[in-house]
Amino acid sequence: MEEKENRQRDEIFSAVVRAGKRTYFFDVKETRAGSLYLTITESRRYFSDEENKFYYKKHKIFLYKEDFDKFADGYTQAVEYIKSNQEQEPEETNVNPEQNKFSDVKFEDLDPKDKTDTEPNGNK
Repeated sequence: MEEKENRQRDEIFSAVVRAGKRTYFFDVKETRAGSLYLTITESRRYFSDEENKFYYKKHKIFLYKEDFDKFADGYTQAVEYIKSNQEQEPEETNVNPEQNKFSDVKFEDLDPKDKTDTEPNGNK
């Protein structure tokens, strides 16, 4: 029973960021001494042909309060470098440009019961 209470106590805050095939979890937890820390978990979904099912690979980073500023500085520098040195966004693969176009279909056009505009043989 004590373990369950400790487990509930150490989970303070969670945020989830879904990004394509990856999901990032930002969890604030508490140590036994009452210090807060951050865990960043990357979870990525894969498919196993052998077992014919999906599975997840997870990677965790534990970030403690005394390292927040250094981590944030390094992160900011890396992001700024990418933004200033990436000439253009890479093209996404497997995207059909026709998928992004909208058609001008009305719901009435989809109703097979509405035969007002058809001839007896079914032609318009």
